[in-house]
Amino acid sequence: MSRKDEIYLRIQQQFSSIFFYYSLMKIIQTPMLTKSQKDEILFLWNREYPKRLNETRESFEAYLQKTENHQHFLMLDDANEIIGWAYTFDRDGERWFSIIINSLYHGIGLGRKMLDQLKQTEERLNGWVIDGANEIKLNGEFYPSPLIFYLKNDFEVLPDIRFETDKISDIFCANFDC
Repeated sequence: MSRKDEIYLRIQQQFSSIFFYYSLMKIIQTPMLTKSQKDEILFLWNREYPKRLNETRESFEAYLQKTENHQHFLMLDDANEIIGWAYTFDRDGERWFSIIINSLYHGIGLGRKMLDQLKQTEERLNGWVIDGANEIKLNGEFYPSPLIFYLKNDFEVLPDIRFETDKISDIFCANFDC
């Protein structure tokens, strides 16, 4: 077998395993979370978001309670473990969302799969996107801004609208008409 054939075969095997794994993912929708689901999501939140956005159980609960008309979308792997979470809710008369995908699964289409699910249930989505490149996660790794991901998925960036708090100062507003 030539080197070129070996490389082609290896790529084909990798693609097949990614496609197989991708097909095992499922998304369930629920208006309420169980205690164990909240714990898994909080762990994912604190693992994936920048350190300065880390939440305690109490602050995470307060975050969820500040919103109305919320829906949770849980992405589960073949062992029914939560590997992604999306959250749609009403705030100030508009529909908003938040999304987290376990970074171990980035780059294989799961974020797009989750967004497609949200777009099936919503007419418009608004979200805040961290645009800075200097964010650090709790484990010391750099937090990659998802801005390019949202641009690839047809979101419009509104650079003149920023969300500023003591925790956050480098967020762009993005929205999409589904």
